[in-house]
Amino acid sequence: MNRARAWVDRLLDSPYGLLWLGLLSAAETTVMPVPIELIMVPYMLARPRRLWWVAAVALAGNIAGALIGYAVGFFLFDTLGQTLLSWLDAQQAYEQFEQTFSDNGFLAILTIGITPVPFQVALLAAGIAGYSLPLFVAAVGLSRGLRYFGLGLLVWLLGERALRLWQRHALATGTAVLVVIVAILVAMHLLGGK
Repeated sequence: MNRARAWVDRLLDSPYGLLWLGLLSAAETTVMPVPIELIMVPYMLARPRRLWWVAAVALAGNIAGALIGYAVGFFLFDTLGQTLLSWLDAQQAYEQFEQTFSDNGFLAILTIGITPVPFQVALLAAGIAGYSLPLFVAAVGLSRGLRYFGLGLLVWLLGERALRLWQRHALATGTAVLVVIVAILVAMHLLGGK
């Protein structure tokens, strides 16, 4: 925990902190199955005057990553897209989402962008289907904007109380998030094996 806290502190003090946040958000959207909120929360809490910038930069990084995922689905699904699904162990999730997507693409992208389902599945499916790029960007922006700016609103409303709660419960919160992520990955693996 001390190492992670030291890394976040360096990020906060870096003149490139927001740039790194944007790059990490893009990576989280495409290949890194760790929620960007784990970085955003301490950043927002430690720098409450910048919390809206933090949300905006994370959203911009997310949209950039979503466009990369869309492009992979559109241009490279047979090679890179299949490899990405295998690496994320998300083939079954992709197949289930593909039917939902064909029925209602915008709502499907919007829903998956808010929920903890691997977002990469929606990106690839939208690209493969050649889904309308403006509608795709709108759904991604709306869904992730709700998440990131909603998080900013909570930090804004709770202020210093949020910072004290985070400092007091960061280890427990981080452990709980890690357990949830592992549980989701295990469930995806077990469901994929049937």
